[in-house]
Amino acid sequence: MAGARAKTHNFAAGPSPLPTPVLEEAAKGLLNYGNTGMGICELSHRGKEFKPIVEGAEANLRKLLNVPESHAILFTQAGGTGQFSGVVLNVLAYLRSKRASTSYEEYRPPVLDYVVTGAWSSKAHAEAQRLSIPAVPGGKPFAEPRIAATTKPSKYTTLPKKEDYDISSDADMVYYCENETINGIEFPLDPNSPFAFPFDSVPKDALIVADHSSSFLSRPIVHLERHAIIYAGAQKNLGPSGVTVLIVRKDLLVDTTEACKLGGCPVVPIMMEYKVLADNSSLYNTPPTFAIYVSALVLTYLLKEKGGIEGLEKTNREKADMLYSTLDEAQSKGVLTCVVKDKQARSWMNVTFEIVGQEKEKEFLAGAEKLGLYQLKGHRSVGGVRASLYNAVEIDSVRILCDYIRTLYQ
Repeated sequence: MAGARAKTHNFAAGPSPLPTPVLEEAAKGLLNYGNTGMGICELSHRGKEFKPIVEGAEANLRKLLNVPESHAILFTQAGGTGQFSGVVLNVLAYLRSKRASTSYEEYRPPVLDYVVTGAWSSKAHAEAQRLSIPAVPGGKPFAEPRIAATTKPSKYTTLPKKEDYDISSDADMVYYCENETINGIEFPLDPNSPFAFPFDSVPKDALIVADHSSSFLSRPIVHLERHAIIYAGAQKNLGPSGVTVLIVRKDLLVDTTEACKLGGCPVVPIMMEYKVLADNSSLYNTPPTFAIYVSALVLTYLLKEKGGIEGLEKTNREKADMLYSTLDEAQSKGVLTCVVKDKQARSWMNVTFEIVGQEKEKEFLAGAEKLGLYQLKGHRSVGGVRASLYNAVEIDSVRILCDYIRTLYQ
């Protein structure tokens, strides 16, 4: 089994590969956790064995990303898609609570600005529109979702430049997706890049919300402390699918029931209320215990074996630079085209390209599998080829892929 795994190079976009040492340890815990004679999936989430797992995961995540005490760390379910709703519902309740002295008649629907740079931010904006529909026909909408910038005309293959933004001066929330997996774009770390997210253009009191699902723990989060909410599905760089991580500013942890009684915001399902999750240490109901357990093992592994977030940034930058350099060379030979032309907008995590020539893509993918290079097919909505370089993808796997790409023209 170990031999077969060593010969397999998994470039899946998610669920992603996980570190082999972590899986080996998880396999032991699945059968007999901590010499209890019981597997991790058989233990009560409220028992003395599981509580330290959640607490340890939170502590290690706080250490990895240098999360300030002003923010809570929560583990929940429903993935990033669930947070398309969770973000809107909790933000609206927070804003209504903050303006409790304003009567319903005088209360204005909050302005929610969305930066739409791909399928996932587009879906998030669509959900905000849906949740803003008035409770009764002709009634007051719960919010006014707007688009502050979009790259839809380019088919989401680049990022907006600073002059392309039209962030509302009265925006109550500004939302962006840090990395879009389908087309392979990602906001750069360099604040001087023309494609950097324009934090300085966001109104002072506006809540900044970010979907970091596909880039979480791959490198530092720019201005983490300025964000009101950051969320990420675990299944890219952290753990198995089934658990979602939330980093939420603590003042947003409001009683949504009391807020809704004021009128002007929709009711929040109990499992989506951030305050409930925080008050119960992410254990209000039975959580995805195995997914949290594996994620906790990954966090320990990243700290002890991968040099923390600085080490991860260095390695991930090296992997991305290596592959893009190979692709640019191959593009100059006319055998493929890179989907994202603007180099500073390219994702480190999801590298997309297209093979030139009829049937050539099918041949490329078939040849890749013969070499143990798996799950390179692009998203079904756009086709092409996509190599995802998440944390557990070793640099040797990237070298083998680069060598294979060069056979297209050598």
